[in-house]
Amino acid sequence: MRTQHFAATALVVAVTSAMTARAGAQQAPPTTQAVVMKGKAPVSEKVLSVKLPRPKEATLANGLHLIVLEDRRTPQVSFQLLIPGAGGYFDPQGRAGLASVGAAMMREGTTSRTTLQISEQLETMAASAGIATGMASLDATVSGFALTEHVDKVMGLAADMLLHPSFPAEEFTKYKQRSGAQLAQQRSIPGFLAQELWSKIINGDHPSGRISMTAADLNGITRDQMVEWHRTRFVPDNAVIAIAGDISLADAQRMVQSHLGGWQKAGAAAPKATDPAAVNSAKVFLVDRPNSVQTNLIVGAQAIERTNPDYDALQLMNAVVGAGPTGRLFTHLREEKGYTYGAYSGMSAGRFRGTWSASTDVRSEVTEPALTDLMDELRQIRDITVPAKELADKKRSLVASFALSLESPQQILSYYVTSWIYKLPANYWDKYPDRVMGVSAAQVQAMARKYLDPSRVQIVAVGDGKKVEAILKKFGELDVYNTEGQRRVVP
Repeated sequence: MRTQHFAATALVVAVTSAMTARAGAQQAPPTTQAVVMKGKAPVSEKVLSVKLPRPKEATLANGLHLIVLEDRRTPQVSFQLLIPGAGGYFDPQGRAGLASVGAAMMREGTTSRTTLQISEQLETMAASAGIATGMASLDATVSGFALTEHVDKVMGLAADMLLHPSFPAEEFTKYKQRSGAQLAQQRSIPGFLAQELWSKIINGDHPSGRISMTAADLNGITRDQMVEWHRTRFVPDNAVIAIAGDISLADAQRMVQSHLGGWQKAGAAAPKATDPAAVNSAKVFLVDRPNSVQTNLIVGAQAIERTNPDYDALQLMNAVVGAGPTGRLFTHLREEKGYTYGAYSGMSAGRFRGTWSASTDVRSEVTEPALTDLMDELRQIRDITVPAKELADKKRSLVASFALSLESPQQILSYYVTSWIYKLPANYWDKYPDRVMGVSAAQVQAMARKYLDPSRVQIVAVGDGKKVEAILKKFGELDVYNTEGQRRVVP
């Protein structure tokens, strides 16, 4: 952090001086080409030592677990209630989107409030509250934010949405009209088509293989289905509510008890998740989108779940390859070659096996060199040891980003929610900097060889088949789909 601060300051001073010297002159705008970074900012080799403030915890009689992180610096409070088993992961067969639609509709009216009344009350308090889940999420989430003086009322509103949704028919009709238009529109977006096919081929029939419902899915959902889903899935068993901000454990416990104490326990078992089926052969996939002027690319493979011991080393490998504008992909594909506006990589790791992927969008005419260079970056991270300085810079960047996040009580609380979900050790986050700084170059290379094995890497492209189909065949066996997700035979 100290390095980044002093380096940024030096650059700002140099540029400002150059601009001042040219002020008033009728010349071209100044550039930074003549700025020389001396590289003399002090760098501490000492590993950041942290001890996060510990939250306080309690459990209500109905099984709802409470985690509170008191922080009196600002007069505001945020809360997040996770309900395992109510997420889209558990959508019934043939009812994709039921959990997501049901969660959204819980905000659209209760037995005592209309959606307009809810919105007006929240706006009056400059507060927020809502319920949501994802297509592959194991949990539904009730979240809210308010000034300290209003948090009890906002918690009451959120509890009303949670416990007494009315699923009004008129609002459901409006929701389907809005969502139907969005579902139709997204099929014209290349990035959506790429992500849709990527999720399907990397996860198969697993719930994580779907990222959106279809219009047919939406039209098949009924009010009775939402009512039954709510009755059976929105239960306090195994749930956790996390609260951060200007509130004590005692006050939080009284507030939660007041609004959620009557939420009836159902005796539900903790929900379980399974991994997607293994993908053990490399392949290339194309969504043929006629007249596209660019090619959207996703390259990657299956990776790990959050509790895998490889997590920290794989996270560091990802940072080297493409996490942010200093990653190799961005530097190479954008800054050096000018193929794209951006190229990044990322990893997902939850309660089931996730993925690692790299993505970029390039002009159609540079599809071949861009993909060749991207694949070569994966080869290099597998075959060539990361230089010591590059690795040290990435470690410091990860640790500095972590340190900066500790300024937010909400983020600290989210770390503890993660610990609760995954049963992590009590000192897990205190030791995070030590674990990152302790990862060796050999471990980073081992991660690349293990998870980016070329025999397992999948390539997904969206582009004009006439321009890129022959190119993609050079990278492996090719499957081609149209924009509606229908596969065609490739000669």
